[in-house]
Amino acid sequence: MAEEAAPSEGGPPRGPLHGLLVADFSRILAGPYATMLLADMGAEVIKVEGPKGDDTRSWLPPVRGEVSTYYLGVNRNKRSLALDLNDRTDVALARELAARADVLIENFKPGGLARFGLDYDAVRQANPRVVYASISGFGSRADAALPGYDLMVQAISGLMSLTGDPDGPPYRAGISVFDVMTGLHCATGILAALHHRDRTGAGQHLEVNLLSSALSGLVNHSSAYVAGGDVPHRMGNAHPSLFPYEPLPVADGELIVIAGNDGQFARLCEVLGLPGLPDDPRFARNQDRTAHREELRPLLVERLATRTKKDLFEALIAAGVPCAPINTIAEGVAFAEEAGLDPVVVVGEGAAAVPSVRHPISFSATPPRYDLPPPGLDEHGADLRAWLTAPRD
Repeated sequence: MAEEAAPSEGGPPRGPLHGLLVADFSRILAGPYATMLLADMGAEVIKVEGPKGDDTRSWLPPVRGEVSTYYLGVNRNKRSLALDLNDRTDVALARELAARADVLIENFKPGGLARFGLDYDAVRQANPRVVYASISGFGSRADAALPGYDLMVQAISGLMSLTGDPDGPPYRAGISVFDVMTGLHCATGILAALHHRDRTGAGQHLEVNLLSSALSGLVNHSSAYVAGGDVPHRMGNAHPSLFPYEPLPVADGELIVIAGNDGQFARLCEVLGLPGLPDDPRFARNQDRTAHREELRPLLVERLATRTKKDLFEALIAAGVPCAPINTIAEGVAFAEEAGLDPVVVVGEGAAAVPSVRHPISFSATPPRYDLPPPGLDEHGADLRAWLTAPRD
């Protein structure tokens, strides 16, 4: 079941992870996002769900037909197997799947699979080559019992203290940013562990958690504290180390304007007709501009306010100055289409086909696949049960 038939000569190329079997015992976002990336790259992913299915199946609106678009966004290219882990027969099937898998991913509370004989120590007895990935909110030590919700981690990590206006309340990010980041870290760790297995023949247990991913992902802000002793604070849309690097008002709205180095600032001033500013000692270097941002901002805004977003975008980009309109999601997708990135793919065929966002990586020899639309609950259960109860090759 998991191993596909060999393609015919001249058939479509297989993904770089073709031949890998992934047992996906995760749900919600971080784990399913990681396994979707692996599935796109050719891995055979079996999504194990409880009798009621992944929670995100009921997270609606928005919907496509009657199906949650949240669920659709992270579950393509998988096969669904519904198992009740309180049922002995289903637990036996789950153990058999774990024994056959190259990779097992789970995001139960730390230690939660031990009572089913599906924890790492139990699984590796039958499958010493398994790469077993555990995802949690706060690790498996002192705070293992804390529930792993992205919003909790946005608060606890310090991200919300950085998000919002200086004198306003803290805000969450517009997406579950640390769930996504943790999923990426999980997929990266799995690929590294598979490489180690290729060299040694041994699997291993890897753990990722939202808080560690958050502190890593806060990059310059967490470094400011641990390396420099500075505690970052909310600055609205401003950057602590660069100016300009924020939305600035123009004639018909706002435009993101970036001067990441002295050359870009000089070209910005040239476009705006402010040739003397780069020679002003207050603005000559990046650190000078950052220190004197309140003096520089009105000088830039005065000239920006006389021109439209479209005019400035074209002129600044042509001059090599980074800038961007502030788009809606719809406009962002349209922009990607105009850029030739083909951001939307159709997964599956016929009435079951689902539009989806393209896998973020392009491969010259082994492109991602878009074969299977997100599965219905237990859609592949009969075939998978037959495969798991049949003798192994």
